[in-house]
Amino acid sequence: MSTESIESTVTSSEDLAGQQAIDTSADLLRFATAGSVDDGKSTLIGRLLFDSKTIFEDQLESVEQVSKDRGNDYTDLALLTDGLRAEREQGITIDVAYRYFATPKRKFIIADTPGHIQYTRNMVTGASTADVALILVDARKGVIEQSRRHTFLATLLSVPHIVVCVNKMDLVDYAEEVFEDIRREFTDFASRLRVPDLTFIPISALAGDNVVNRSEKMPWFDGRPLLSHLESLHVASDRNLQDVRFPVQYVIRPQSHEARDYRGYAGTVAGGVLKKGDAVRVLPSGLETTIEGIDTADGPVDEAYPPMSVTVRLSDEIDISRGDMICRPNNSPAALQDIDAQICWMDESAPLVRGKKYAIKHTTRWARAMVKDINYRVDVNTLHRDEEATEIRLNEIGRIQLRVTQPLFVDPYRQNRRTGAFILVDEATNKTVAAGMVGTLPHRS
Repeated sequence: MSTESIESTVTSSEDLAGQQAIDTSADLLRFATAGSVDDGKSTLIGRLLFDSKTIFEDQLESVEQVSKDRGNDYTDLALLTDGLRAEREQGITIDVAYRYFATPKRKFIIADTPGHIQYTRNMVTGASTADVALILVDARKGVIEQSRRHTFLATLLSVPHIVVCVNKMDLVDYAEEVFEDIRREFTDFASRLRVPDLTFIPISALAGDNVVNRSEKMPWFDGRPLLSHLESLHVASDRNLQDVRFPVQYVIRPQSHEARDYRGYAGTVAGGVLKKGDAVRVLPSGLETTIEGIDTADGPVDEAYPPMSVTVRLSDEIDISRGDMICRPNNSPAALQDIDAQICWMDESAPLVRGKKYAIKHTTRWARAMVKDINYRVDVNTLHRDEEATEIRLNEIGRIQLRVTQPLFVDPYRQNRRTGAFILVDEATNKTVAAGMVGTLPHRS
């Protein structure tokens, strides 16, 4: 994975084409699907797109033709997301497929993530900015290791809402007792994790039961269909839990004569709400000033909030450059050179070991980092911690200690998923080798 994948690693869909226009909408919801290889993730996404009438006729015709060529006697809606030739040949999702659709109530970005353990890094990429994780469980198989693994990863990535879709209910005669058994077992496992919001919905992605429309075949279920539930979720507060965080990405100084006095600081709001006239502090200098104005591509605005991309103008001339952080005077992030973090290792060529040095990118700031220690490696299926581990290999999760050459302005990942995330880059190959999440911070008196 090259440095071109930087933002997709720690912020997944942030850099996708057309994202900027969508991100400014308060009605946007991102969700990621997860499940084992044949739990029906891609079919569910295809069903959502088909039943909400958000696919084009030529797309449907193409899927129908491919389904016919493969000998299916039905239209395989999974082909709407399994777009790679290798995926179609294997019948599994091997990469993160993004899709967009909208209803009268909300816009959606879907990340269809792989289910196989060898693509754990792909799931981490797809779920890293999701508001909701859809965990699919095959009603015939119940809660299996992959179900536990994906739930653990979703909680590790601090996804605020988890929806367990018990799929293929048509293959168990829509039996309520099957659904309830799975709900009890899953709830018992989830009690060992930090799951803020957990919802269960019985569905059949293939038949369309409880996906967009309520199923008449399961009258015992009194909850909402999946799409209705996603439309009604309130996610704005999930994105504004932390005080103001604005990493400076670019200093704008137009060269034209008319705008020669303009100086603005462009970036994406990573936390809180910025308003004209607010007092702010700039890190690392610690100098304080006020916000003179906030500009966007569509003109000035009175306030900015995550994940808006804006240009901030300040009242005073302060030496500010890329990688600096604008925050509140009384609520600054921690400035740390010793970082405690969870990481997902993404490099197939070499494991992470003590003493290795990498480039580190945190928000818009670059530095160099050395691996001081490996605390433990996590078995994502059993949650067992191997405290004797001396290395972390491809797709493995571990807790490590890093020493960084210059302070990074961080928050715990559970408080802010942007200022709490980073990536490690192999300087020799220019490949992104790890996605990291900042853990506990040292006590500040």
